[in-house]
Amino acid sequence: MPGRLRAPTGRYGGKTAAQRQAERRRRFLDAALDLFGADPGFRATTVAALSEAAGLSTRQFYEEFRTLEDVLAALHLEVNGWAEAAVLEAATGAAGLPLAERATAIFRAYAGNLAADPRRIRITFVEIIGVSPRLEEQRLARRANWVDLICAEADAAVARGEAAPRDYRLAATGFIGSVNGLLHDWSAGWVDATLEEVVDELVRQLLGILRPAGWDPRG
Repeated sequence: MPGRLRAPTGRYGGKTAAQRQAERRRRFLDAALDLFGADPGFRATTVAALSEAAGLSTRQFYEEFRTLEDVLAALHLEVNGWAEAAVLEAATGAAGLPLAERATAIFRAYAGNLAADPRRIRITFVEIIGVSPRLEEQRLARRANWVDLICAEADAAVARGEAAPRDYRLAATGFIGSVNGLLHDWSAGWVDATLEEVVDELVRQLLGILRPAGWDPRG
Protein backbone atom coordinates (compact mmCIF):
# COMPACT_ATOMS: atom_id res chain seq x y z
CA MET A 1 0.00 0.00 0.00
CA PRO A 2 1.45 3.41 -0.93
CA GLY A 3 2.12 6.05 1.66
CA ARG A 4 3.39 5.87 5.20
CA LEU A 5 3.05 2.84 7.40
CA ARG A 6 0.53 3.18 10.20
CA ALA A 7 2.10 3.86 13.59
CA PRO A 8 0.93 1.78 16.56
CA THR A 9 -1.68 3.29 18.86
CA GLY A 10 -2.23 3.02 22.60
CA ARG A 11 -0.20 3.88 25.67
CA TYR A 12 3.24 2.34 26.22
CA GLY A 13 5.89 3.19 28.80
CA GLY A 14 3.67 5.89 30.26
CA LYS A 15 3.49 7.76 26.93
CA THR A 16 0.64 8.05 24.48
CA ALA A 17 1.02 7.04 20.85
CA ALA A 18 0.98 10.71 19.87
CA GLN A 19 3.81 11.48 22.32
CA ARG A 20 5.90 8.58 21.03
CA GLN A 21 5.29 9.65 17.46
CA ALA A 22 6.34 13.24 18.23
CA GLU A 23 9.54 11.96 19.87
CA ARG A 24 10.38 9.77 16.87
CA ARG A 25 9.77 12.62 14.48
CA ARG A 26 11.98 14.88 16.59
CA ARG A 27 14.78 12.31 16.56
CA PHE A 28 14.60 12.00 12.78
CA LEU A 29 14.68 15.78 12.34
CA ASP A 30 17.60 16.17 14.75
CA ALA A 31 19.53 13.46 12.91
CA ALA A 32 18.69 15.11 9.58
CA LEU A 33 20.02 18.44 10.83
CA ASP A 34 23.32 16.66 11.48
CA LEU A 35 23.47 14.72 8.21
CA PHE A 36 21.87 17.22 5.82
CA GLY A 37 23.35 20.30 7.50
CA ALA A 38 26.90 18.96 7.68
CA ASP A 39 28.37 15.80 6.20
CA PRO A 40 27.43 14.00 4.03
CA GLY A 41 24.59 16.35 3.03
CA PHE A 42 21.07 15.62 1.84
CA ARG A 43 21.94 14.08 -1.52
CA ALA A 44 24.38 11.58 -0.03
CA THR A 45 22.16 10.49 2.87
CA THR A 46 20.07 7.32 2.72
CA VAL A 47 17.00 6.34 4.72
CA ALA A 48 19.07 3.64 6.41
CA ALA A 49 21.80 6.11 7.38
CA LEU A 50 19.30 8.62 8.74
CA SER A 51 17.48 5.94 10.71
CA GLU A 52 20.73 4.68 12.19
CA ALA A 53 21.75 8.21 13.17
CA ALA A 54 18.37 8.70 14.83
CA GLY A 55 18.67 5.38 16.65
CA LEU A 56 15.47 4.18 15.02
CA SER A 57 14.48 1.65 12.37
CA THR A 58 13.66 2.22 8.71
CA ARG A 59 10.16 0.95 9.47
CA GLN A 60 9.78 3.75 12.00
CA PHE A 61 11.03 6.18 9.37
CA TYR A 62 8.24 5.22 7.01
CA GLU A 63 5.73 5.59 9.82
CA GLU A 64 6.69 9.29 9.97
CA PHE A 65 7.77 10.23 6.43
CA ARG A 66 7.34 9.02 2.89
CA THR A 67 10.72 10.14 1.54
CA LEU A 68 13.92 11.88 2.59
CA GLU A 69 12.64 14.89 0.67
CA ASP A 70 9.77 15.11 3.15
CA VAL A 71 12.33 15.29 5.96
CA LEU A 72 14.27 18.06 4.22
CA ALA A 73 11.03 19.99 3.59
CA ALA A 74 10.05 19.77 7.25
CA LEU A 75 13.53 20.74 8.42
CA HIS A 76 13.71 23.70 6.04
CA LEU A 77 10.40 25.03 7.36
CA GLU A 78 11.52 24.49 10.94
CA VAL A 79 14.84 26.34 10.49
CA ASN A 80 13.01 29.23 8.84
CA GLY A 81 10.50 29.22 11.66
CA TRP A 82 13.24 29.55 14.26
CA ALA A 83 14.71 32.55 12.43
CA GLU A 84 11.31 34.16 11.95
CA ALA A 85 10.48 33.79 15.64
CA ALA A 86 13.78 35.45 16.55
CA VAL A 87 13.08 38.33 14.15
CA LEU A 88 9.54 38.91 15.41
CA GLU A 89 10.75 38.90 19.01
CA ALA A 90 13.45 41.43 18.14
CA ALA A 91 10.97 43.60 16.27
CA THR A 92 8.67 43.64 19.29
CA GLY A 93 11.56 44.54 21.58
CA ALA A 94 12.69 47.32 19.24
CA ALA A 95 9.29 48.95 18.99
CA GLY A 96 9.62 52.72 19.18
CA LEU A 97 13.34 52.80 18.35
CA PRO A 98 14.65 54.94 15.48
CA LEU A 99 14.82 53.16 12.11
CA ALA A 100 18.56 52.44 12.14
CA GLU A 101 18.48 50.95 15.63
CA ARG A 102 15.36 48.93 14.88
CA ALA A 103 16.85 47.53 11.65
CA THR A 104 20.07 46.65 13.47
CA ALA A 105 18.18 44.75 16.16
CA ILE A 106 16.15 42.82 13.59
CA PHE A 107 19.10 41.84 11.42
CA ARG A 108 21.21 40.97 14.43
CA ALA A 109 18.45 38.60 15.53
CA TYR A 110 18.12 37.01 12.08
CA ALA A 111 21.83 36.61 11.43
CA GLY A 112 22.53 35.54 14.99
CA ASN A 113 19.88 32.82 14.88
CA LEU A 114 21.23 31.29 11.69
CA ALA A 115 24.89 31.79 12.50
CA ALA A 116 24.45 30.17 15.91
CA ASP A 117 24.39 26.85 14.06
CA PRO A 118 26.14 26.61 10.64
CA ARG A 119 23.94 23.62 9.84
CA ARG A 120 20.97 25.97 9.67
CA ILE A 121 22.70 28.12 7.05
CA ARG A 122 23.50 25.06 4.94
CA ILE A 123 19.91 23.83 5.13
CA THR A 124 18.54 27.27 4.25
CA PHE A 125 20.92 28.32 1.49
CA VAL A 126 22.52 25.15 0.09
CA GLU A 127 20.78 21.81 0.57
CA ILE A 128 17.30 23.05 -0.35
CA ILE A 129 18.42 24.41 -3.73
CA GLY A 130 17.40 22.48 -6.86
CA VAL A 131 16.12 19.34 -5.14
CA SER A 132 12.72 19.28 -6.81
CA PRO A 133 10.01 21.62 -8.14
CA ARG A 134 8.10 21.06 -4.92
CA LEU A 135 10.96 22.19 -2.70
CA GLU A 136 11.77 25.09 -5.01
CA GLU A 137 8.18 26.24 -4.58
CA GLN A 138 8.54 25.95 -0.81
CA ARG A 139 11.87 27.80 -0.81
CA LEU A 140 10.46 30.66 -2.88
CA ALA A 141 7.35 30.81 -0.71
CA ARG A 142 9.47 31.21 2.41
CA ARG A 143 11.56 33.83 0.63
CA ALA A 144 8.35 35.67 -0.27
CA ASN A 145 7.44 35.72 3.43
CA TRP A 146 10.73 37.49 4.20
CA VAL A 147 10.04 39.97 1.39
CA ASP A 148 6.61 40.65 2.92
CA LEU A 149 8.22 41.27 6.31
CA ILE A 150 10.70 43.79 4.87
CA CYS A 151 7.91 45.55 2.95
CA ALA A 152 5.85 45.79 6.13
CA GLU A 153 8.78 47.29 8.01
CA ALA A 154 9.43 49.72 5.13
CA ASP A 155 5.80 50.80 4.98
CA ALA A 156 5.78 51.37 8.75
CA ALA A 157 8.93 53.49 8.42
CA VAL A 158 7.25 55.53 5.68
CA ALA A 159 4.24 56.10 7.95
CA ARG A 160 6.59 57.37 10.66
CA GLY A 161 8.29 59.71 8.22
CA GLU A 162 11.58 57.77 8.42
CA ALA A 163 11.64 56.47 4.83
CA ALA A 164 10.78 57.68 1.36
CA PRO A 165 7.30 56.66 0.15
CA ARG A 166 7.38 54.10 -2.68
CA ASP A 167 6.49 50.51 -3.53
CA TYR A 168 9.31 48.53 -1.91
CA ARG A 169 8.50 45.02 -3.17
CA LEU A 170 11.05 44.97 -5.99
CA ALA A 171 13.76 46.49 -3.80
CA ALA A 172 12.96 44.10 -0.95
CA THR A 173 13.21 41.10 -3.28
CA GLY A 174 16.65 42.21 -4.46
CA PHE A 175 17.74 42.99 -0.91
CA ILE A 176 16.78 39.51 0.34
CA GLY A 177 19.13 38.08 -2.30
CA SER A 178 21.92 40.21 -0.85
CA VAL A 179 21.13 39.06 2.69
CA ASN A 180 21.15 35.39 1.75
CA GLY A 181 24.26 35.65 -0.40
CA LEU A 182 26.28 37.59 2.16
CA LEU A 183 25.35 35.31 5.06
CA HIS A 184 26.14 32.20 3.02
CA ASP A 185 29.51 33.55 1.87
CA TRP A 186 30.37 34.68 5.40
CA SER A 187 29.49 31.25 6.78
CA ALA A 188 31.61 29.58 4.08
CA GLY A 189 34.61 31.71 5.07
CA TRP A 190 34.65 33.68 1.83
CA VAL A 191 34.02 37.01 3.58
CA ASP A 192 36.68 38.30 5.95
CA ALA A 193 34.46 40.03 8.49
CA THR A 194 32.83 39.52 11.86
CA LEU A 195 29.13 38.77 12.05
CA GLU A 196 28.64 42.22 13.57
CA GLU A 197 30.30 43.78 10.51
CA VAL A 198 28.05 41.72 8.24
CA VAL A 199 24.98 42.98 10.10
CA ASP A 200 26.22 46.58 9.90
CA GLU A 201 26.70 46.24 6.14
CA LEU A 202 23.19 44.87 5.67
CA VAL A 203 21.74 47.73 7.72
CA ARG A 204 23.66 50.28 5.61
CA GLN A 205 22.28 48.70 2.44
CA LEU A 206 18.73 48.75 3.77
CA LEU A 207 18.96 52.37 4.92
CA GLY A 208 20.30 53.29 1.49
CA ILE A 209 17.19 51.75 -0.05
CA LEU A 210 14.79 53.39 2.39
CA ARG A 211 16.50 56.76 2.33
CA PRO A 212 17.75 57.38 -1.22
CA ALA A 213 20.06 60.25 -2.02
CA GLY A 214 18.16 63.51 -2.33
CA TRP A 215 15.21 62.38 -0.22
CA ASP A 216 14.14 65.01 2.28
CA PRO A 217 12.16 63.68 5.26
CA ARG A 218 10.56 67.12 5.59
CA GLY A 219 8.95 66.62 2.19
